[in-house]
Amino acid sequence: MLGPVILAASRSDRMRRLISAAPVTKQVVDRFIPGETVDDIVPIIEELTGRGLELTMDVVGEDITTPEQAAAARNAYLELVDRLTELQLGERVEMSVKLSMFGQALEGGHELALANVRPVVEAAAAIGTTVTLDAEDHTTLDSMFAIHEELRKDHPQTGCVIQAYLFRTEADARRLAGDGSRVRLVKGAYKEPAEVAYQQKHEIDKAYVRVLRTLMEGEGYPMIGSHDPRLISIAQELARKAGRKPDEYEFQMLYGIRGEEHLRLAAEGHRMRVYTAYGTDWYGYFMRRLAEKPANLRFFLRSVISHG
Repeated sequence: MLGPVILAASRSDRMRRLISAAPVTKQVVDRFIPGETVDDIVPIIEELTGRGLELTMDVVGEDITTPEQAAAARNAYLELVDRLTELQLGERVEMSVKLSMFGQALEGGHELALANVRPVVEAAAAIGTTVTLDAEDHTTLDSMFAIHEELRKDHPQTGCVIQAYLFRTEADARRLAGDGSRVRLVKGAYKEPAEVAYQQKHEIDKAYVRVLRTLMEGEGYPMIGSHDPRLISIAQELARKAGRKPDEYEFQMLYGIRGEEHLRLAAEGHRMRVYTAYGTDWYGYFMRRLAEKPANLRFFLRSVISHG
């Protein structure tokens, strides 16, 4: 399996230098990360919302080593809120944040991350939108869930992400499926040990369906993060059986992957949100996109060969 190899490479400084230096890399990265600045991304926001889609925006970057870098990440999101205010698109565009960007891994990181993310959540609420806390590797999750619980005291619409491949996730889903919750379910894109996570695709898919059933039968708002046609069909059937209306759940897919499917689902009346990343520190995000799906890796390799 190439996925674990690619995920290991995502942590390698040597591989980062090699891939970043390849002339073709920027062209391929642009497929998944369509800009580096807010100015770059505004036309993308306007185009996608104009086509009936909703968005969740992610400022990429995870290798935070100082409190100053964490504060800069916070400010980047606040700048995004300012632009969404100008565009009057707050109700169509939410934000996704990784707490590692807000200093979670630093000394006193739990409190630092909470202090940095809170003003972003408050600013988002002021323009009618919200923030979803992305899940990272399993060692960070207790902190993420605790911050999520704290933020929901004042901003109950704050969402979080759970990962189907982790053994703990079925219990997390039962706990999170209450009234007013917003939970995005994904398969998982970090290299996790066999002691905490399923390793085989068929096991992960079965776990995904079990967790999704829990969310659909709960009282919260499920967000289906998947490009898998079979899982999308299953999600629609589970929603029907649970008596959910089209505005009581949503699909989420990554920018640059299955764009026609985004439009098809929206045209059928589903809420369809496009996870759109931007920023200069793209390497870790890009490598996980390659690891998640063989077609992404084939696309990258074909581009390298054709430009060699």
